[in-house]
Amino acid sequence: MRHPSIFAALLATSIPCFAQTSVNLYGIVDVGLRSLNGLGANNTPLPSGTVNSVASGVNNTSRWGIRGQEALGGGWNAVFRLEGGMNADNGTQAKTDRLFDRQAWAGLETPYGTVALGRQPNLISDALIPVDPLGKRFASFNPNINVAGLSNTKFGTHAFGTQYGPSGYADNFYRLDNTIKYTATVGPWQARAAYSAGEVAGDADASSAQGVALAYQRRDWTVSGATMRFRSREGLPLDAWSLGAAVRVDAWQFKANAARNTADTGPGQTVHQRILSAGVNRAIGPGLLLTAAWYGVRRDATGHVDDGFDREFLFIEKSLAPRTTAYVEADYTTWRGDAAGMTGPHPNDRHGAGLTLGLKQVF
Repeated sequence: MRHPSIFAALLATSIPCFAQTSVNLYGIVDVGLRSLNGLGANNTPLPSGTVNSVASGVNNTSRWGIRGQEALGGGWNAVFRLEGGMNADNGTQAKTDRLFDRQAWAGLETPYGTVALGRQPNLISDALIPVDPLGKRFASFNPNINVAGLSNTKFGTHAFGTQYGPSGYADNFYRLDNTIKYTATVGPWQARAAYSAGEVAGDADASSAQGVALAYQRRDWTVSGATMRFRSREGLPLDAWSLGAAVRVDAWQFKANAARNTADTGPGQTVHQRILSAGVNRAIGPGLLLTAAWYGVRRDATGHVDDGFDREFLFIEKSLAPRTTAYVEADYTTWRGDAAGMTGPHPNDRHGAGLTLGLKQVF
């Protein structure tokens, strides 16, 4: 039995909870039919041609988790969260080497803020929550998550090629192990600070990460930003920041964000990435939501042709019930420089398009 701990955790959720104590199983199953041109089933560039696939997580990432809390008195609570991604199209874990790849932490809620320790999203990810034009939909293809939030920095002919911070993966620093995160909310202000220990003997800076985030939220508008510094095991720095805003005017909501990251990838070698995004959404009928967004990514790296891409999205979502949503999604990508790359001896299409008909269920 590969993961006996799963069954122990599920059993715990069935135990009756006492007063002021709760343990809950939750999740999302999102799956759809996807047709692509100039893109493969994993959304990477291909030579011209159509590919049909069953895709997971186009609207929201398919996942499951367990969360709980217990009241300690005096406004204090012990809290925890365990969450893992899954591929609803084939039933596999999102990360085969981790059961809870998304979050695994425990902490304390207090009248003075919340402290959490364990594997958690980085602060750029937190800052994007209220201001990403897509509302953080389509995580595997959303440039704010991939490039600004550092979930998948590899595309085209170049990659960072090393691990920054204690993420466990090269070219993916969206979630970090060994993280201490403090969150405090005072009126409309929300402040966060985080430190992720690299746990390298004799060098406290190696593989570490640290940063701060600040958001100001009113009923009709929000400003949210964060800055972080990551280090590789060799001490190479990666500096990143993000700043965005959201404004609601009647039934319309407008969102925009700017982000940048700069990494030293070796002696005399650097990568600079810049990401701009803007979008709008509004209800167009009962239970019917329209969202449109544009993302522009530009990258220059030592020894490589400057490249990047522009990507547009359109989502139409229909709420069928409190936990069930049907949606149609369309996207179009234009690659710049040599970012489209090659498949064998053949150049990939400089344009890629996708169309998805999907269903999302929340439990």
